[in-house]
Amino acid sequence: MNAAVYHGRRDVRVEVVPEPGDPGAGELLLEVVRASICGTDASEWSHGPIQIPLARPHPASGHRGPVVLGHEFVGKVAAAGEGTTGFATGERVVCGAGVSCGSCAWCRAGRTNLCSSYYTIGLHAHGGLAQLVRTPAAICRAVPERCSDDDAALAQPLAVALHAVRRSEAQAGDCAAVIGVGGIGAFILAAAATRGLTPLIAVDVDAARLETARKLGADVVLDARSSSLAAAIRAASGNEGPDIVIESSGAPQSPAIALESVRRGGRIVQVGLQGAPSQIDLFDATIREVDIVATVAHVCAQDLPEAVTILETTELGSLVIDRVIPLEAVVEEGLRPLAERSARGKIVVDPAV
Repeated sequence: MNAAVYHGRRDVRVEVVPEPGDPGAGELLLEVVRASICGTDASEWSHGPIQIPLARPHPASGHRGPVVLGHEFVGKVAAAGEGTTGFATGERVVCGAGVSCGSCAWCRAGRTNLCSSYYTIGLHAHGGLAQLVRTPAAICRAVPERCSDDDAALAQPLAVALHAVRRSEAQAGDCAAVIGVGGIGAFILAAAATRGLTPLIAVDVDAARLETARKLGADVVLDARSSSLAAAIRAASGNEGPDIVIESSGAPQSPAIALESVRRGGRIVQVGLQGAPSQIDLFDATIREVDIVATVAHVCAQDLPEAVTILETTELGSLVIDRVIPLEAVVEEGLRPLAERSARGKIVVDPAV
């Protein structure tokens, strides 16, 4: 089968690889109909390996070496392993990609994304940028008929965004600012809008992304290149600063801007992955009693079903998808524009083309 295989920094090849084989107990074999790529994939391509276990086996998945990318995908059930119930052959399902054990302290507490043996399909094991993929059935959810293939491919990143908004503990009527509204940031903005956060402030360097942000529910849009960005964010919130600032750009200066912007007693949610350690003023955070929390991945049982429902019942997909490309173009029309920050939104891949 054809697949996009990560071999190292700036070395992703579309090549013929062995099929994944029959599904094991509790697994599904999916015929992938769409996959999407994100900033994590682009980061691995541009300056990885960061998470991909090329040199040594991953402690949870056991995988080592080149890996088929793709942790955001939807497919048709081709086969089900022993003991797997609830899925019919040919049924479309989305995959949450994060595999957890279900029995450790974090799993028992409902925080499966922090599982002691967590791994991600498409990073730590072969993923869905291929014609076929194997996945645990437990992290898959059925796709309603009204949800298109393109839209369904967005369920996993939208679930990540919903988890980030939950981590903010925001309540309806709270003011929130989202720094960086391309890629995952657009989903966070949309998720925040569904929670009734207002005013909702979008910050980015790209005018097209900011225009999309307005359509997604932003009340105010701000150019991140402003020389006094923190002051502009505070002014847009009524001068005291937003209750919530969600940093999803990964830009080196953004965590400090988030801290300078947020109100006393407010909360910063760090989503963007920093390429290097970032310095912030913890003295200021302490004396203003600012909460700083991080977020990673999503809780499949909670966030993935809600993501599917939103994609089925709204026009979110049509607002955030930049393009649909063939698998063979995954580097030049997918990973490269994401890494160079020229992509206007989500890039979806059709592995059959």
